[in-house]
Amino acid sequence: MERQPVSHLRRVAMCILGLASCAVTAHAADVEIRVAADQPGHAVSPRLVGVFFEDINFGGDGGLNAELVKNGAFEFPRALMGWREVRDEGRGRLTVASEAPYHAANANFMHIENGAGGLYGAANEGFRGIGVKQGEPYRFTAQARSVAGRTAAVLVRIASADGEILAEAAFAVEGSAWREIAAELTPAATDAAAKLEILLAEPGQVDLDLVSLCPVHTWQDRPHGLRVDLVQKLADLKPAFFRFPGGCIVEGSQLKYRYQWKTTIGDRADRRLIVNRWNTEFAHRLTPDYFQSFGVGFFEYFQLSEDLGAEPLPILNCGMACQFNSKELVALDELQPYIQDALDLIEFANGTVDSPWGARRAAMGHPAPFGMKLLGVGNEQWGEQYLDRYERFAEAIKAKYPEIELVSGAGPFPVGPDFDFAWSRLRPLHADIVDEHCYACPEWFQREATRFDAYPRGGPAVFMGEYAAQSVDICSPDNRNSLRCALGEAAFLTGIERNSDVVTMSSYAPLFGHEDAWQWRPNLIWFDNLQSYATPNYYVQQLFSRHRGDVVLPVEIDDPRPRRPAGGRIGVGVSDATAEFKDLQVTQGDETVWTGDELAGAEALDSFRGRWEFESGEIVQTAPGVTARALFGNYDWRDATLSMKVRKTAGPGGLAIIFRGSPGGSFLQWNLGAAGNRRHALQAFLARHSTENPEVAATDGSLEEGRWYEVRIELNGPRVRCYLDGELIHDAEIAPLQLPWLYAVAGLDEQHEAILKVVHGGDQPVAAAIDLGDVTVANADATVVQLAGNPEAINTIAEPANVAPQTSVLKVPAPKFTYEFAPHSLTILRVPLQ
Repeated sequence: MERQPVSHLRRVAMCILGLASCAVTAHAADVEIRVAADQPGHAVSPRLVGVFFEDINFGGDGGLNAELVKNGAFEFPRALMGWREVRDEGRGRLTVASEAPYHAANANFMHIENGAGGLYGAANEGFRGIGVKQGEPYRFTAQARSVAGRTAAVLVRIASADGEILAEAAFAVEGSAWREIAAELTPAATDAAAKLEILLAEPGQVDLDLVSLCPVHTWQDRPHGLRVDLVQKLADLKPAFFRFPGGCIVEGSQLKYRYQWKTTIGDRADRRLIVNRWNTEFAHRLTPDYFQSFGVGFFEYFQLSEDLGAEPLPILNCGMACQFNSKELVALDELQPYIQDALDLIEFANGTVDSPWGARRAAMGHPAPFGMKLLGVGNEQWGEQYLDRYERFAEAIKAKYPEIELVSGAGPFPVGPDFDFAWSRLRPLHADIVDEHCYACPEWFQREATRFDAYPRGGPAVFMGEYAAQSVDICSPDNRNSLRCALGEAAFLTGIERNSDVVTMSSYAPLFGHEDAWQWRPNLIWFDNLQSYATPNYYVQQLFSRHRGDVVLPVEIDDPRPRRPAGGRIGVGVSDATAEFKDLQVTQGDETVWTGDELAGAEALDSFRGRWEFESGEIVQTAPGVTARALFGNYDWRDATLSMKVRKTAGPGGLAIIFRGSPGGSFLQWNLGAAGNRRHALQAFLARHSTENPEVAATDGSLEEGRWYEVRIELNGPRVRCYLDGELIHDAEIAPLQLPWLYAVAGLDEQHEAILKVVHGGDQPVAAAIDLGDVTVANADATVVQLAGNPEAINTIAEPANVAPQTSVLKVPAPKFTYEFAPHSLTILRVPLQ
């Protein structure tokens, strides 16, 4: 592309962060960015960026819910899970009973009997420990009783992980009637893994139920409230909406485990505990102690939405359990109770105080309506079964509440037959909003920055309700919240904002992850029992939320720089087989540039699933029945020849050789013995979603178990030749991925500030000639906000601000100026206009 003439300011502006991001005049610009600030386009959706909460990764109990006691109602299937016996020179008995309970809905309670001198009782472990802070007050409460005519001497204390007593209180529990005992405990030291002990100080017995330990200072200081730092991070995002409670939580693995909103409101003793959908979903992160107490229920979600200034978006079960699990269905002629739940929820949220469900809301302390406008029917369902049920919900809800905007689902994937079928049914139904989901590699999100450019403008609107870039692969425990992933999402968001006449809403998923109790990575906000931190992905969401224009401005980019050439690292893989790989080498011409002997060991393999071992230059995968891969080598390898010997040792499947692996998740793969050991196939996973067909070439073929094969792959520009035992199997042209270096979107807000967001994915700084069009700058002081750094950088508990936005002032006295964008960066430029 030929460069165009540009104008430059003849003055130097302030540099930012030492990353060479500054207004420059010393040399000509590399690229041009033209913003037609004098030609405002369509309005930007005021709902564009929100948040989505689901109780995964201990994000509810153990996270957002400030309650520190696990299983304080003793209603887990193993009624004493989370509790253990404590003997301090005492002897006794610790049991669970249900005779004459405090509350019929929570029949179990704990019985402690001390039969000798000394202390005897129970300790609660909390959620991977109980986090307490020195000098902060915590409120202990429980329902307790002794026996008629007797008094139990009860000692309650917070003990550190090493047994030091941090705080304590004593109670005399008299008689056989239930009564509340309560005290404020202020720890003398901070501990992330403390425990709550309840002990009898002398012979006697006591029954206990609804045991609670909660910070006094919760969000808005509400009793049994929400964890302050987590809610504050939500508030700092300034979300436009709050989607809750899920997610697959809504569906349940079986219908009996589905989310039922009516069982989550009212007195906490009435709320019925169920197993958490995610407790044993992933073999790599089993959490059998993960349940939902509903200490945070629908009333609290509506209340939190109001606190955040965000529109509530509840999602309800549509008569279907998770289609990835049991696939249970409610018959269409038995669907009415589910539909009635939806109608009752609208009345609970919006009804007057003299309506049945509006009165329930008022009785809980909120007589004013919550003003709900949005309601989701189902989560991630697909197929005719879902659409048939959605139609019945929509007909009933629209008949009674035509003002409610319904969110329907397009399934779990952003492409494919089920996705296409959903849209083919929802368009003729004139659905209000369709929810799309996607988890994919960062380069998929870059490629899809233009996804919505061609969507029809006549509706339905799109809600990008769940999305997140995966640094390794979906469901991988090795995924990280890297800056590279965040910038992929930022590129995608430029397309969402540019097309916000179609995409009216978007939210990242999941929201929270407990450092010691997660099931899924990546997550927007991470926390432990004491503190929390935001990820680079969080800051991308925050910057797009806080720097949203009111109308879109046209943007053009001229970038003559050549795209990244074909190349990348290499790897090996298996599909339902165990295998060995040896004599690996990479040559360029007559030079050997790398051999497998250079690998430092199995820890040098960037692996996804499987069980990988490395010894004396040989890589071995020993886990049966898995699809797995291990990557290694240099991202800068271009034209080269890759050779190795491979052997399948067991299993009905085949092997894979991976090459041209990019940092953003793309790669080429040669499958040997694919499709149940029936064919060899060459595949191009270039910015592709896992459901897209990557096949470039295929031929019949199989591998013999126990036999060594020689593999050679010759790479020359787009040309790929694959040889097996010296025989040419594939000869194909595969064009390299051609992703832009720059992505941009611009808007104009009510204060008449032009807001330009630019994502730069290059490895070197780039100077851009920026032209805002036929406008006049009102104030030479423009605001610059930059998120930049090493693309693999992450934030941690130890370094929570390793990657974080930095704000500065830039002198921009005229609408034409030159600015240098840092490598791997998201930059916001806010220029006041007259």
